[in-house]
Amino acid sequence: MTKLLLTGIGNALVDIEYRITEEELLAFGVRKSGMTLTAPERQHEMITSLSDRQHHRCSGGSAANTMIAFAQFGGRGAYSSLLGADDFGEFYASEFEQLGIVLRAERIQGESTGSCLVFVTPDSERTLNTTLAVNVHYSRRHVDIDLIKNSEWIYVEGYKLTEESGADAVEVAAYEAKRHGTKVAVTCSDGFIVDVFGDRLKALLKHADLVFCNEGEAMALTGEGTADEAFRALSSQFGNVIVTKGEHGSLIRWNGESVHVPAYVVVPVDATGAGDMYAGAFLYGVLHGHTTELSGRLASYSAAQVVAQFGARLSANHIDVRDSVLRQHAVHRD
Repeated sequence: MTKLLLTGIGNALVDIEYRITEEELLAFGVRKSGMTLTAPERQHEMITSLSDRQHHRCSGGSAANTMIAFAQFGGRGAYSSLLGADDFGEFYASEFEQLGIVLRAERIQGESTGSCLVFVTPDSERTLNTTLAVNVHYSRRHVDIDLIKNSEWIYVEGYKLTEESGADAVEVAAYEAKRHGTKVAVTCSDGFIVDVFGDRLKALLKHADLVFCNEGEAMALTGEGTADEAFRALSSQFGNVIVTKGEHGSLIRWNGESVHVPAYVVVPVDATGAGDMYAGAFLYGVLHGHTTELSGRLASYSAAQVVAQFGARLSANHIDVRDSVLRQHAVHRD
C-alpha cells in the first residue's frame, strides 16, 4: 500500500439536505444548530413529511467530510467506518472510489447505512438529525492497525464517542497510532460531545497531537469564559490546537507558533460542513509543507466558501482554490 498522509475514523452517513423554515424546525422538535441522535422510525417520519421537497444527497459524516476535502485538495488519504449492505452503502462506497479515497468499511448484512438529515433554515444555520444505524456496531475489531501504521496521521471525530464500543475503538486506534509513531488529530465535533461524553473525550485527548474545536467547544472543554482564554488553556495542554471563532477568524497553535487567521467575509447560505472543511484544508496545508499561516488561510478561505453555498463540499474546483491561496509559496510533497 502507498504511504498515506491521513486516515480518518468516523461515522459513515449519507447526508440528505433540506431547506426548511424556522416554524417547520420548531415543529420537528429538534435542537437548532446542533446534532440530535434520531431513531430510525423518527428519521423515516421526517423524510416522509418532506417527500415533496427538493433535496441534496451526498456521502458524508464529519470526519468523512474532512477526508473528502483533504483528498480533493490533493492529499493521499483513507477512511475507516462501517456500511450497511444496502443502496445507501453502495452509493457511499462508489463515491469514495470516485474520490480516490481508500475506504475500509465492512458492509454488514441486515444493517442499514447511517444517514443524516440536514435542515438548513433561512439564517443559514444547519441542524443535524443523525441515525447512526450500522455505525453503532463499530468496535475495536474494526480498527485496521496496518492502515494506521501506514499513515502519518489519523483524524478522529468526537461523534464516535457517543457509543461505548465506538469510544473503545477510537481509544484503541489512538493507542496503536502512538505505538507505531503515527500522530493523532481529534476534533471535538459538537458541544454536546463535550457536555455529555466529556470523560470519554478527555481520555481520547490524552493521545492527541492536534485538537480541533470551535469556540463553544473550547470554552466548555476548559471552563474558560472566552475563546481566547480557552485557546491559551488548551495550548498549555496540547502541542497543537485550533480554535475557530466564526466571523472572528481562528486561533492556531502549530509546532510552537501561534497565529491568528482572519475570517473571509461572505454572505452566509449554509454552515453545513464548514468546520470539517477547515480541518481538511488545514491538514492538507501543513502536511504538504506549507506554513502555519498559509495553511490557516487556505482553511479559513475554504470554510468561508462552503458557508457561502448550499452543501458541505466546495462547488468550486478544489485545486483552483488551493493554488489561488497558496500560489506564492507552493511547496508540494511528491
